[in-house]
Amino acid sequence: MKKPLWIVLGLVVLAGGGIGIWQWRKHVAAGAAPRFETVAVDRGPIVAKVTATGTLSALVTVQVGTQVSGRIKQINVDFNSPVKKGQVIAKIEPALFEAALESARANYLAGQGTVAKLEAQADNAKVQYDRAVALFDRKAIAQADLDTARATMKAANGDVTAARGNMEQAKAALHQAQVNLDYTTIISPTTGVVISRSVDVGQTVAASLSAPTLFLIAEDLTKMQVDTSVAEADIGKLKADMDATFTVDAYPSRTFKGKIRQIRNAPQTQQNVVTYDAVIDVANPGLELRPGMTANITFIYDHRDSALRVANAALRFQPPPELARTAFGGAQRPGGGGGGGQRPGGGATGDGGGQRRPGGGGRGARGDGETPDRRTVWVLRGPMPTPVRVRAGVSDGANTEIETSELHEGDRVVTDAEFSGGDKSGGQPAGAGAFRRMF
Repeated sequence: MKKPLWIVLGLVVLAGGGIGIWQWRKHVAAGAAPRFETVAVDRGPIVAKVTATGTLSALVTVQVGTQVSGRIKQINVDFNSPVKKGQVIAKIEPALFEAALESARANYLAGQGTVAKLEAQADNAKVQYDRAVALFDRKAIAQADLDTARATMKAANGDVTAARGNMEQAKAALHQAQVNLDYTTIISPTTGVVISRSVDVGQTVAASLSAPTLFLIAEDLTKMQVDTSVAEADIGKLKADMDATFTVDAYPSRTFKGKIRQIRNAPQTQQNVVTYDAVIDVANPGLELRPGMTANITFIYDHRDSALRVANAALRFQPPPELARTAFGGAQRPGGGGGGGQRPGGGATGDGGGQRRPGGGGRGARGDGETPDRRTVWVLRGPMPTPVRVRAGVSDGANTEIETSELHEGDRVVTDAEFSGGDKSGGQPAGAGAFRRMF
């Protein structure tokens, strides 16, 4: 009886193992079928734009300083005070400069007196010389006496000239003392608004090396500008008179408008990143915008009101070699690549805001000799997708305009694929998500 029991037990084990292997093979076969993620081709607007950040400032900001040193005696304006051109905004203690002016005036008067005295002496010397000439003509004096009278006259005239020079120097010193005294009264050089005040009454300012800045005056805050830093990859898309919009953190729900006045050629390099300054004129009639605010600017350089568009992920999709060989029947792929070496879709990674190539191409010209705007998308119209060549146009970072007669609204294009074991191929190099062999 034991032998038939072992036979029965053996048959049961074999049957169970067979059923297990059959279930395992069924599970593996079911898991080997790829699952595709798709999006629909649709029609809608596409706006291509460049984004940047910048800082608001007044069109003209004047730094008001002082050219003389001294103690601040009086301040007539404060932050946000409106001022007019020529208005007195501060005073420096003038006592020392008034004393210097009086001293210079006294020196000038002394110089005038010296000139008058020497001119009288010169006139007397001229009379003495004329008398000596008359006496010499009558042989009443010797030649030596005539020569002495001539020399005395010339010396007197020289003294007059020197005294006049000293008087002019005293006059210049008097003028300088007057100018220094005038500089103790600080006036506004322009009409505007005080946006900064750096001194207080009683503070001593020194102007020995450079003129210290006392006030910052914005000429007209109803007209402002934004200085932006635009990346070198995007600067070619901008031009003068292009419209721009921006927001500021102070008014997150409002959008302000401006226009590019100029694109400056001076590069700005920070950590090997080159940017250029695009200056935007902004109207500020309500004075909501203030100097120093950070602006988030958007430049729209192209747009389509109604374009046939596809998600950028579909242009980035790269099938594994097995799927590509199945789609092309082992033949050469569109665009000249053969087998698994060609990368349909071009490996796009760009977006429209940072503005790499429309649709994302960032690699330059294709190795197959075609232009970079020629791309491949995979359309799912049956159990397996098929490739379709399209021409890529404007991109907004999420969608790209395409031109082709083989795609229509509603067609499903592949953005990702999952194979056995959870492998995915979307966005990976060719072969990364290849089918696994089960046997």
